[in-house]
Amino acid sequence: MKKRVVVTGMGAITPIGNSVEEFWKNVKKNVVGFGPITKVDSMKHKVKLVAEVENFDPRDYMDFKSAKRMEPFSQYAVAASKEALENSGLDLEKEDPYRIGVSIGSGIGGIGLIEHESKKVHEDPPVRLVPLSIPMMINNMAAGNVAIRFGLMGKNINVVTACATGTNCIGEAFRSIQYGEVDVMLAGGTESTICNLPIYGFQALNTLSLSTDPNRASIPFDKERAGFVMGEGAGVLVLESLEHALARNAVILAEIAGYASTADAYHITSPSDSGDGAKKAMELAIKDAGVTPQEIDYINAHGTSTKPNDLSESRAIFSLFSQTNRDVKVSSTKSMIGHLLGAAGGVEAIVCIKSILEGYIHPNVGLKVKDEELAEINLVVGDGLSTKVDCTLSNSFGFGGHNACIVFKKYQQ
Repeated sequence: MKKRVVVTGMGAITPIGNSVEEFWKNVKKNVVGFGPITKVDSMKHKVKLVAEVENFDPRDYMDFKSAKRMEPFSQYAVAASKEALENSGLDLEKEDPYRIGVSIGSGIGGIGLIEHESKKVHEDPPVRLVPLSIPMMINNMAAGNVAIRFGLMGKNINVVTACATGTNCIGEAFRSIQYGEVDVMLAGGTESTICNLPIYGFQALNTLSLSTDPNRASIPFDKERAGFVMGEGAGVLVLESLEHALARNAVILAEIAGYASTADAYHITSPSDSGDGAKKAMELAIKDAGVTPQEIDYINAHGTSTKPNDLSESRAIFSLFSQTNRDVKVSSTKSMIGHLLGAAGGVEAIVCIKSILEGYIHPNVGLKVKDEELAEINLVVGDGLSTKVDCTLSNSFGFGGHNACIVFKKYQQ
């Protein structure tokens, strides 16, 4: 028998707030977190707007020595995990550390340090590298540092599927608990890529918005959309078996009920025009959750604000829901925080859970003119909606054709 899995804690570091409370407050205010690049010389780039984490001091979450040994993507993961654990009420001293695991991924890892240290190699003579450069760079160190910081000795994994990373990490943590490998998992995604190499790279792919107007930069599903705004941050959930959560009288925020992942097997950067891979992932996640498309109240769309993604995703949603649930509400959190790449799924999962808890669905901020080429889906426009939300679907799609979807439900005994 597969175990039921619930969410008991959440933590967030985002461009519009460095806690779940602050982040959600600003989501409900439709705050747009886009501004000038400050972490590198903006004069080098055509791109002028990014979504940077602000007012973040790693020493609020760890000692100075530990912080110096981490790149920002690991620092963000530790910070979000600290909040999530505190929010969950877990007393780690009373828990078996081998029954608590970590599944936190990053799409790119310590690319800022890679960029910085690689310059030294090409100097003559080569300049000595930072001694811990390799362990600071590599992608799995977010999960590794979280485990070290909190003494978590169970299953420790790092799923890397580009922009689907956070959702796949949550999904694989869900499976690990379902099948009894662990009782508790910290799960989500983290990213910090606002540096020259990623900006140049995504710019070369023509995927970044060149807008200088924050209100028209990240506009998913809008006819004038022209690329995403690069963001950074982390989103982490505490997942537990229902049995474990009940035994310690935990406050249960939601139930994670279904998960699925598919591949487009189509192109390294573009989703399939038909949206069939995304549709299948949604369909399988809904089936895994034991619900029907009619029961989904809200879809947190991947919604990157790129021409191909929004077209493909709208077709996928329409194809799956048009015959049974044309009223399902759809919005993209990236309209406020940009694209957090590997962290996107973690932060957007928090949005889904808060929507269930508070009966609120945020709009596609900045959406003015819906693209007539898009399939007819029920996009939330203007003000947010106060409405009953019992079941949500979170979509994440990544370069390489990775599709990952998760279903969250209101917890009921």
